[in-house]
Amino acid sequence: MGISYHPPQGSIIKVDFDGAFRLPEMVKPRLCVVLSKQIKARVRLCTVVPLSTTAPVPVMPYHLKVEVPFALPERWGNQPRWLKGDMIYSVSFARVDLLVLGKNFAGKRFYQIEALPEDLFRQVQRCVLHGLGIEELTFGLPITSQAMWRLWQHPL
Repeated sequence: MGISYHPPQGSIIKVDFDGAFRLPEMVKPRLCVVLSKQIKARVRLCTVVPLSTTAPVPVMPYHLKVEVPFALPERWGNQPRWLKGDMIYSVSFARVDLLVLGKNFAGKRFYQIEALPEDLFRQVQRCVLHGLGIEELTFGLPITSQAMWRLWQHPL
């Protein structure tokens, strides 16, 4: 179905990865965390990072066990999920759906619209930086001499 507006940063949405994607990419509908804010030059696109119910082996710095602090639709359940910070996607709004929680007394659908708390979203961002190999940009952590050398060789 798709959406018509950029979902809030830190919200959890469903992304349909069926069709154009091939293994080892995501190839089925999956819950994702919205990473990007709305950017005017990127019309009808948002950047997301997927969640999985399967624990990675081994757990790496770009993985994060996430206990979603709000209700998810029954179809998805409320079990812990693993953030796949090394698998970032910019997807069309046509692939994105909000999570339907149910219907109100008038039969109109209502959606999960809460975003992750700020401290949890910061952890998500740190995992993504690790997944991109730029963990030296993580907030509040000391920059190692090796990271400084990489920044000097390849300035941002």
